[in-house]
Amino acid sequence: METTYQVRIPEWTLGDRLRKARESAGLEQTELASDIGISRRTVQNYERAKVRTRRPVLLAWAVRCGVPVEWLVNGTTAPPATPWHAAGGVSTSPLWAGPDPGSRHGQHA
Repeated sequence: METTYQVRIPEWTLGDRLRKARESAGLEQTELASDIGISRRTVQNYERAKVRTRRPVLLAWAVRCGVPVEWLVNGTTAPPATPWHAAGGVSTSPLWAGPDPGSRHGQHA
């Protein structure tokens, strides 16, 4: 007799991803709330998907927790940006638009 297993992949909601991002950053709800300028109750409500998360809060949450905002919003991420060393010392990341931080006075050798 053959046993058949059904593969199930859990689906994470926006609230789940917000909580996971906060927890992976090692933050308590009160700490995150203080850092991004909202109340602990608002953090709770966002994580429980009781209210619609505003875009500025999503951006602040992503930056503070170190996760891509795309992942918070839809559970996927864009392909990684070209590393600065592969782009001639200049990052193509939208978060760093300057010269290589290790270069002298922004000049590349």
